[in-house]
Amino acid sequence: MPDQPTSPAEPGAGADVYQQTLTTKSSETGSSQNWSSFFERLIRLGLGDLALRIATILAFLALVLAVSWVMSNFYLKGQVTSYHQPFAAASLTTPTPQVGQPAAESPADKYTGLGIFRLAEIHTSLPAKPRFDILEYEVVKGDTLFSIAQKFNLRPESLLWGNYNVLADNPHSLRPGQKLVILPVNGVYYTWHAGDGLNSVAKFYGVAPELIAGFPGNHFDPATLGDFAKPNIEPGTNLIIPGGKREFVAWSAPRITRTNPAVAKIFGPGACGKIMDGNIGNGSFIWPTANKFLSGFGYSPDTNHYAIDIAGLLGNAVFAADGGVVVYAGWNDFGYGNVLVLDHGNGWQSLYAHLNSMNVECGGSVAQGAVIGTVGNTGNSSGPHLHFELRSDTYGRVNPEDFLQK
Repeated sequence: MPDQPTSPAEPGAGADVYQQTLTTKSSETGSSQNWSSFFERLIRLGLGDLALRIATILAFLALVLAVSWVMSNFYLKGQVTSYHQPFAAASLTTPTPQVGQPAAESPADKYTGLGIFRLAEIHTSLPAKPRFDILEYEVVKGDTLFSIAQKFNLRPESLLWGNYNVLADNPHSLRPGQKLVILPVNGVYYTWHAGDGLNSVAKFYGVAPELIAGFPGNHFDPATLGDFAKPNIEPGTNLIIPGGKREFVAWSAPRITRTNPAVAKIFGPGACGKIMDGNIGNGSFIWPTANKFLSGFGYSPDTNHYAIDIAGLLGNAVFAADGGVVVYAGWNDFGYGNVLVLDHGNGWQSLYAHLNSMNVECGGSVAQGAVIGTVGNTGNSSGPHLHFELRSDTYGRVNPEDFLQK
């Protein structure tokens, strides 16, 4: 037979506990039988699946609530700022708080804590105002066309176009003590002549006449300027042509051939007369000095400098870059000083300027590498160097560095 619960041997408190235990078990058994009986009735009515689904949903909701309670009490203790909070705050109308005098603090207080503090800036940085009028600049020792242009945010050619009476389109003409016109913008400085028309002047420099008439630095009054074809501008008036451009006045030697050396007569007393034929170059050029680095000026058509200035000491040897015949030997009136020009007989010409001395004469036939002179400082030169040019019947004036042997 199955085991039956037995009462304790002794009556009293132990019997009461035993009786309460039996009552509790009987109650739990009855409750379980009631739920079973209720579920069986639902199944008989065809509601078992529905009841199971409802029970599942209720259990899930209870689990979610429990997790939320745990997270809110144990994890999300700090402040959480929504990304949308600034926009919501901006839309609310709030009174402007009255800020009192801040308490004095030591410099060290500004750097305590974990934040980054912005220090008060009592100075205001304003952008540079545009300039419309010309300035005057005195050249000092060490200045170059490029350094002055950079100082005033201009292109070097604008310095030449603004100072033709001083520099004559020759960057080597720059000297300490010269007074230069500094234009407010890149362009040309033009002196008005009797009979000029604003339309024709503007066309020559490649700009619209309205640009000249309306530039503040020219101080024109539209009410009195009159017709652009015959404007009321006094002869001798200096005009700023903003954005204007022009061709440089050529001051370097032309193409001089051994068959027509007299073409160079207008360039100075170094021009040669009729000469005999001589060596023909091989078309390969060597460096004309022992040095192979520049002294400041490189090949720069923008500044009318179609040569390279090779560094050297006074008296250093100058070599023929290729074989040829001397077609110019002597002084040049346009800033070169003592000049030698070789015609290589194959469509090429080389020029050597600012020489201290010359070892060859007009008509002389020289071989590649022969010593033809020495480095000097003659003419418009700021120090000993060799001004070296290459010119081709095919390519025109070229950058010598592109053709010299490496």
